Amino acid sequence: MQSFSNLVEAETVLSHLCSPDWRLFDCRFDLKDVSAGEAAYAANHIPGAQYLHLDRDLSSPRAAGTGRHPLPQPARLAQRLGELGLGPDSQAVFYDDSAGLYAARAWWLLRQLGHQRAAVLNGGLAAWRAAGGELTARRERPEPRELPCPIGRFPSLSAGDVQAGLAAGNLALVDVRSDERFRGLVEPLDPVAGHVPGASNLPHTTLLGADGRFLPPERIRERLIAHLAPVGPQPVAVMCGSGVTACHVLLAMDVAGLHGASLYGGSWSEWCSDPSRPVATATV
Repeated sequence: MQSFSNLVEAETVLSHLCSPDWRLFDCRFDLKDVSAGEAAYAANHIPGAQYLHLDRDLSSPRAAGTGRHPLPQPARLAQRLGELGLGPDSQAVFYDDSAGLYAARAWWLLRQLGHQRAAVLNGGLAAWRAAGGELTARRERPEPRELPCPIGRFPSLSAGDVQAGLAAGNLALVDVRSDERFRGLVEPLDPVAGHVPGASNLPHTTLLGADGRFLPPERIRERLIAHLAPVGPQPVAVMCGSGVTACHVLLAMDVAGLHGASLYGGSWSEWCSDPSRPVATATV
């Protein structure tokens, strides 16, 4: 049985479109218009795909002191995916129209549930169209399945873990937001601009080609190793604005064979919610 655990190409998905053990999930989303992704799905999507909403399905409700997208409850997510037809032996494929940013969040969550047959459509909808894939507005109702949930919570570093690790010098924190946001020159989503002191910046876009597909594994590996070389061999944590884009880089690391990095799930939106935590900018 053919299996994919990180990326899958559009041509391969096209050849398995009628396979009963393959389940596709549309993860399109817009942080500034939270209904846009679902509306786009209703208008057209890959045949057979089910929709996953970032706020409702791939996150828990925001509470005081959390980031914008707290990690969901594993049991609830497993139940939801089962309702949408994903079983323990299914090949899950996630896609979006944002170079995999939101699809990677779903991929990371499912992999943490222990489901290895989880992949992101490399290049998203643009790659699907380029491969001759059709779109439809027709919605299908899959037969519900039961997806196991072997964990009680998703693994994620807390703000306290990050602060302690940086203070002890035994944590390499990589912020994958854009250079402008990292330096505090702009901040379109959170109330405070800047970054966690001690973090380094590696925009996630540096691991993508101009076509929105991931770079070849060897090039991703080279760039990541070169970026981490100055801090030496120590645990790595990845963060972004709210724990979504960070999963995109964790996916890239998996593609490159670099395993073991942690997610700071609350990321910048959690960190900056507490005024007692230090903030660095381009001028500090």
